[in-house]
Amino acid sequence: MKIYISLDMEGIAGTFTWGQEENNREEVRKCIAQQIQWVIQGIQSSKSNKSVNEIVIADSHSGGDNLLYEITGLDNRLHLISGTPRPKYMMPAFNDSYNVVFFVGYHGGIGTLHSNMDHSYSPRFHKIWLNDKPMNESLINAAYAGLFNVPVGLIVGDDALMNQLKIDDAMPWVEFVVTKYSLSRFAVKNKPMIVVRNETVSAVNKIIDSDLSKIPVYKFESPIKLRIELQTTSMADMLELLHDVKRIDGVTVELTHNDYAEVFDTIDAMATLARAVKW
Repeated sequence: MKIYISLDMEGIAGTFTWGQEENNREEVRKCIAQQIQWVIQGIQSSKSNKSVNEIVIADSHSGGDNLLYEITGLDNRLHLISGTPRPKYMMPAFNDSYNVVFFVGYHGGIGTLHSNMDHSYSPRFHKIWLNDKPMNESLINAAYAGLFNVPVGLIVGDDALMNQLKIDDAMPWVEFVVTKYSLSRFAVKNKPMIVVRNETVSAVNKIIDSDLSKIPVYKFESPIKLRIELQTTSMADMLELLHDVKRIDGVTVELTHNDYAEVFDTIDAMATLARAVKW
């Protein structure tokens, strides 16, 4: 069995504002590493532990430099992907050899009411849709795993994200561990550490020991229509220059493509280009 873990920060217990990374980054890194340690403990304590031959963590927050290499000392099957830029940013080096995906530290999509540090790939994106459905990073990334018919079995994040996913046209089946309760964009009620730890271990046990082939796979039907509403017209001016991108209005661009892998990379490219534009 091969397990793929895509790691973010904003859904980690103990975090509540990006300012923490400026003022006390080591504390944030400690919180992230602690959550990963609990996930690994869940794998190691599962009945199916011996059938797991590889665990890959894609450090996918900001520059991909949040976990120290020493994290691989937790388990001799553990591989760490670090750094950026890279293809398929939050899902690099992913393929159909994996059996299940975990999203750890994930958060609510941009514009979600009272959602802690809400965004979807970039704060420059005001809204993002795929095939006319409002998106968040969990759905966008799950659909990429879906290209390879690999399910997302577990998500660890805040309650705002859970509420977004537990609806019929999202991922109501996914096992979810709530780390904290969002009160506003920069305020949360963190759950007790021991509770998050125990719930993480239990959830990982449950998924690893289950029949993974019965977990639904999230995917889109082709063609895929990507629509992004930007924060400013100047950002839309820049993205309009991309091949096959259509300008819808002052702040909205659209792209239609048959290959979701291309759409997936385009989202990352658009986020990068939008960052280069003055507000």
